[in-house]
Amino acid sequence: MPVDPDGRWFDSTGPIRVDGGLTVRAQRGKIGEQWWSRRFVDILERTCAPGRLARGRAYARKGQVIDFEISSGSVTGRVQGSRPDPYQVTITIPAYDEAQWTTALAALGAQALYRAALLAGDMPHEIVTLFDELDMPLFPSTLDMRCTCPDWGIPCKHVSAILYVLAEAFDDDPFLVLAWRGRIRDDLLTALRGIPEAPDTADDPLAIDEVALDTRLTDFYTPATPLSRLRDRPPRLTAPPELLLRVLDPPPVRVRHIPLADILRPAYRDLANPPA
Repeated sequence: MPVDPDGRWFDSTGPIRVDGGLTVRAQRGKIGEQWWSRRFVDILERTCAPGRLARGRAYARKGQVIDFEISSGSVTGRVQGSRPDPYQVTITIPAYDEAQWTTALAALGAQALYRAALLAGDMPHEIVTLFDELDMPLFPSTLDMRCTCPDWGIPCKHVSAILYVLAEAFDDDPFLVLAWRGRIRDDLLTALRGIPEAPDTADDPLAIDEVALDTRLTDFYTPATPLSRLRDRPPRLTAPPELLLRVLDPPPVRVRHIPLADILRPAYRDLANPPA
């Protein structure tokens, strides 16, 4: 039988079974149901070797992940392999600093739909675009992945197992995506509640002050606003062309793992802005 670096025997034919390990719910097919967790998994499956991810999925389904913890910029966890001691996994991404989060929170607070969705515990699709426009990507395109196992390949099956358990954790709590970038749920929601709604300060040329009728008997039919100012004006509030997709529950249909609503959104926007 093989010997580990400390001189202890271990069985290399398979991983040691874990009692009470973290097991993903999806025992077959894809892992991750919500759009945000699928977005994360899609990034993994585009950038990592399929074979290594497949072995990690098997570990995640067997419950080989003992535990994991997510903090600002880091995910750490333990995965039981074939050796007696669990392997230590660390996955890091850049976390955003206080100044960046101040900017992001101001942008989120200025959008009533985003603000309402987050305060209701939901993750609006458009939040990805908002963070991209701030040059603060919500989902990482690369990951710094480390494991104490002897496998030099990246990612090893232990890292992959943590990634899939993490994706399913995103299903249950979308705010973990934001926590990984440096802002936990309670702090985020407290900050959003504390941002005052922007008052409507637009000058309305049709607005007039209310006065008593008896003071206006001689000029009651005289317009308070010169007729020259009564011209067409753009609407003060415009509904986004994809508003219907935002307010209705998304259909449970995906095309190549991409939610149908995500595919329809650009089409709705194109219909609102037809070519000249």
